[in-house]
Amino acid sequence: MSLIYTGMPLDRCTNQRKNKDWLNSQFNSDNTLFALIRDGDNFFQRDNPLLPVYLRPDQLPGISVNSCVFLGRDESVAIFALDCNKLNFAESQAIEQLGVWRQLRQLGSALPAADAAIQALAKGLVYWHRTHLYCGKCGCLSQLIEAGHARRCTNSDCRNMSFPRTDPAVIMLVERMFDDGIARCLLGRQQNWPPGVYSTLAGFVDPGESLEEAVIREVDEESGIKVQDVTYVRSQPWPFPASIMLGFTAVAHTQEIDVSNDDLETAQWFSREQLQHFASKESSDSPQPGQYKSSSSDSISHYLIQAWKNREIGRY
Repeated sequence: MSLIYTGMPLDRCTNQRKNKDWLNSQFNSDNTLFALIRDGDNFFQRDNPLLPVYLRPDQLPGISVNSCVFLGRDESVAIFALDCNKLNFAESQAIEQLGVWRQLRQLGSALPAADAAIQALAKGLVYWHRTHLYCGKCGCLSQLIEAGHARRCTNSDCRNMSFPRTDPAVIMLVERMFDDGIARCLLGRQQNWPPGVYSTLAGFVDPGESLEEAVIREVDEESGIKVQDVTYVRSQPWPFPASIMLGFTAVAHTQEIDVSNDDLETAQWFSREQLQHFASKESSDSPQPGQYKSSSSDSISHYLIQAWKNREIGRY
C-alpha cells in the first residue's frame, strides 16, 4: 500500500539551484510550470477537480524568480511554486478564470501520486516562507535565497540563515494480545472529530528525545497505556502545516485505558474483526451506535490500521 504525498517525481537539484545563472535559465524556459498556492489552498481544474492547474510563464507575466520557490525538475520541465497572495488584484482575477482553489487534503487520496507529492511540497514551502518573513535572531526582515530553500536576514550585522523546518511527529499502532487470545489495537478520538472517527495515537517529538522515547511518552500521556518493543514502520511527509509523520508499532504491556490526562475524548481497543466493519471517514452516512469510521485515507494512520488489520505489520 503506497502512502499519499510520497514518491516525489522531481529532482530537487540541490546543488544546481544555488547557481543563479542556472536557476534563471530554468525560470525563463518556455516549458517551465508553476504550482499555485493561495491562503494554504492549491489550484485545481474547474472541470476535473482531481487535476492540478500548472500555469506557464506567459500566463504569469508579472512574477520574478525571486518571488517563486523552485520545487525541482524532471527530464523535460522545471516546476516552481508561487504564493498567489503576493499578486495584485488584476493578476489574481485573471488566475481565478483558470481554475478553483481547493484544500489539498480534500482531494489528496484521489490525486495522481506525482501530483499529490508536488502539490504537498509546494504547499509546505509556501507556508514556511509566509510564516518566516522575519529573522528569528534579530527580528529584521529576511529575504528568499537559494531558489526559496533558505532565507537570509537583511540586517548586515546579522545575516542569519534559516531553512525550511519540518516538525517530527510520531504516530503509532499500539497492539496487545488479550487473555481471550484475540489481538487488539488501540485507537483514540478527539472531541472535535466527526462522529465515530477513530485514529492511531500520535504526538510531536520533544527536544532531546529519541523517536522511541516519544512513542512511549505520547502513548502513556494520551491513554495511560505502557508500551515497549517500539518498531519503526515507515514515514510520510505531512505539510499540514509542516510535519513529517514517523510511523511505528508498539506492544502494550498494560490494558486499562485512562484518557483523563490529555486531549483525547476516548480511546478503545479494537480487534481485527471490528476493524473489518469500519466505514471510511469520507462516507456521508452517520455511524450508528457501536459503528465507527477510520481516519482519512490519505494519512499514515489509515495505512497503519489497514496494514495491521491485514497482518502486514506488528507482532500479533
